[in-house]
Amino acid sequence: MNVADPQIYLASSSPRRQQLLDQIKVRYLLLAPQIKETPRPQESPVDYALRIAIEKARAGWKLQQEAIPSKPYLPILGADTVVTSNNTIFGKPENREDGLNMLEQLSGKSHDVISAIALINRTKEYTAICTSSVTFRHTTPEEREQYWSSGESGDKAGSYAIQGIGAVFISNISGSYSGVMGLPLFETAKILQESGICVL
Repeated sequence: MNVADPQIYLASSSPRRQQLLDQIKVRYLLLAPQIKETPRPQESPVDYALRIAIEKARAGWKLQQEAIPSKPYLPILGADTVVTSNNTIFGKPENREDGLNMLEQLSGKSHDVISAIALINRTKEYTAICTSSVTFRHTTPEEREQYWSSGESGDKAGSYAIQGIGAVFISNISGSYSGVMGLPLFETAKILQESGICVL
């Protein structure tokens, strides 16, 4: 999004997060900080998602300081979304076998999607967590193979996208649709407003 009067930097290259910010008319510019997204030993999915969101925002703040040291700094929004079942984190699939294995494990069961957000400005860090429950219908090996072949699931946590073809597998959702997409809009708007940024 190219804007003349941006309100924040989004520390993410996710098209879904950009789409969701567009939806609520938040003006933003993009930063893409590179951080290591690996769970620590014994780290819970909630703690992991929150830590990564904070690290993205802090890394984005550092990039901003390095890029424009003489200008007023914009707040930095970081986010992370984790698919988890039985306390196991399902990240982005490493390959076809990994993606199909995730889809098989999710088949016919409910799992949690945890979205964490962090907003950093000059004076404070704001954070929030949103947890939603998603239920998959039973899927067949043929369906999972066809879905993987569509190309949609290769870069998605849990190997599926609720806003895409993957929606045909979802029989129920309890929680935040936007959170499952990758940016919970209720929590995001609340944090933005608490930090003094106008939403709507």
